[in-house]
Amino acid sequence: MPKHYRPAGKKKEGNAARYVTRSQAVKYLQVPLKVFRKLCIFKGVFPRDPKKKVKGNHHTYYHMKDIAFLKHEPLLEKFREMRSYEKKVKKAMSKKNKDLAERLLTRKPTYTLDMLIRERYPKFIDALRDLDDCLTMVHLFAALPAIERESIQPERIHNCRGLSLEWQAYISRTHKLRKAFISVKGIYYQAEVDGQKVTWLTPHALQQVMPPDVDYKIMLTFLEFYETLLGFVNFKLYESINLKYPPILDPRLKALAADLYALTRYVDAKDQTSGTNDEESELRLAQLQDQLPSNEPGALMNLVVNAAFVSEDDEETKACKTLFQNKTFFLGREVPRESLLFVITSFGGVVSWEGDGAPFDESNQDIDYQIVDRPTQSHKFISRDYIQPQWVFDCINARLILPTEDYMVGKVLPPHLSPFVDNEAEGYVPEYADTIKRLQAAARKEILPMPGAEMDDLDNAHLLAEGIIDRAEAKEAAERKRKMAIDEKQFHQELKMEMKGMQQTADTSEIKKTGEEDDADDASPKQLTNNDEDMAMLTMSRKKRGLYNAIQISNQRKKANVDTLEKRKKNLKKNKETSSD
Repeated sequence: MPKHYRPAGKKKEGNAARYVTRSQAVKYLQVPLKVFRKLCIFKGVFPRDPKKKVKGNHHTYYHMKDIAFLKHEPLLEKFREMRSYEKKVKKAMSKKNKDLAERLLTRKPTYTLDMLIRERYPKFIDALRDLDDCLTMVHLFAALPAIERESIQPERIHNCRGLSLEWQAYISRTHKLRKAFISVKGIYYQAEVDGQKVTWLTPHALQQVMPPDVDYKIMLTFLEFYETLLGFVNFKLYESINLKYPPILDPRLKALAADLYALTRYVDAKDQTSGTNDEESELRLAQLQDQLPSNEPGALMNLVVNAAFVSEDDEETKACKTLFQNKTFFLGREVPRESLLFVITSFGGVVSWEGDGAPFDESNQDIDYQIVDRPTQSHKFISRDYIQPQWVFDCINARLILPTEDYMVGKVLPPHLSPFVDNEAEGYVPEYADTIKRLQAAARKEILPMPGAEMDDLDNAHLLAEGIIDRAEAKEAAERKRKMAIDEKQFHQELKMEMKGMQQTADTSEIKKTGEEDDADDASPKQLTNNDEDMAMLTMSRKKRGLYNAIQISNQRKKANVDTLEKRKKNLKKNKETSSD
């Protein structure tokens, strides 16, 4: 009998026992496919990709431990109850028993996902780390129309809109917004909450096109989980700033579609009332302090600290809070109102708009900037600047009030640079990014080198001005560098001779002499670098060598991309010069 012979029907081993196909999992759990999908989304179970696919490459595989995890889920029993309930209603309707059908409809079983949220996210920081897709999905459905054939109900849309505005109101109130970027897909935002960076995408305020090839049932299942998650997160965040959740909005502003402004007013009003309560508690505690014995001077110190607790902001939050401080903005009716209201208030500005429910009208003399997107205006005020919306986003990304000359109405705007791209790592710094960098340095009263120069040249200039660099020290450094180059060349020649199997016949002094003679021709830094790379490649394993080659290919692609951008830049400059002539 062979060593690895296993009789038919015996226990399986390896990948055959570790992984099951989707059809096997559905049969094992005894649920329909749509219920299995819903369970997997709620519990966070995803398909696996085993190295050896026992049933073939055309199947979807799940780990057996995940399926056993789903088997003991209480929601599974609830879904079975709902399925039997639907059968009962269908049977009553088919028998035309309306009384029984109506009684059954009033006793429809329901379920909640609260325990799943606590199970998947035991700590609040875990929920914040998984919030990017949640916010993007909720903001997407908040902008979609209600469609009955796709089971997108109006109540679901209103709930998503409320959750998204509550999140924006918290970010705006606590000044946690860090970056914003307008793209073709929508507007990207990044906030920092409890040390975690949360990035999400909101669609433009336009009529959304519903593609027919999208499975909206799967998206609605994800949305059901994300709504519960975001509700928990908003509750925790509002509780951290001593606010009641859910907030109670002004019905007049809500009817005028000024929900975000209504939420901001609610937060500010609660802050003012909490401030007065803190003052009253301090007064009462001070009166009680006089009645205490003199040998207990700090008896109520802890109570005062707890009553008048104010969270200390970090340096970046303070900079964001004061960027638009004492600046008043007025939004035209053609600009995206909600986005600008969210961004400006997050950075300390005061905003109004054209329409009902606005805090003040256009004729207010305190307005510093009016954001418009029309080439002509019926009436202009001399005391304010008329700028395009991109100026606001560029200012918050640069953490600087940029000059408004390039953003005036009717002018061609400068490039809108993404704050999510590291120009230094990419190897190409756009011209406007360099301009912003100089403006930031001027605001910090720093000195930058002239265009085309390096920072080392600036450092050397400072050193020369202070009289630190001495001519003798420079000579010694040059001599030391030359000797190091000679020794390095000698070492590489010895290694080459050993690799070729030759014995070293030449004397060390001769090698040094030839090195001194041919140093300018042979020992170039590029050749030495290539020799080092060759030696390193010889000592690498195959896996590391493949990884090194992949890195080199990536660097070459990046360099080709940079060369293309530089070429375009030169062509644009040439075209501008020819057009001006």
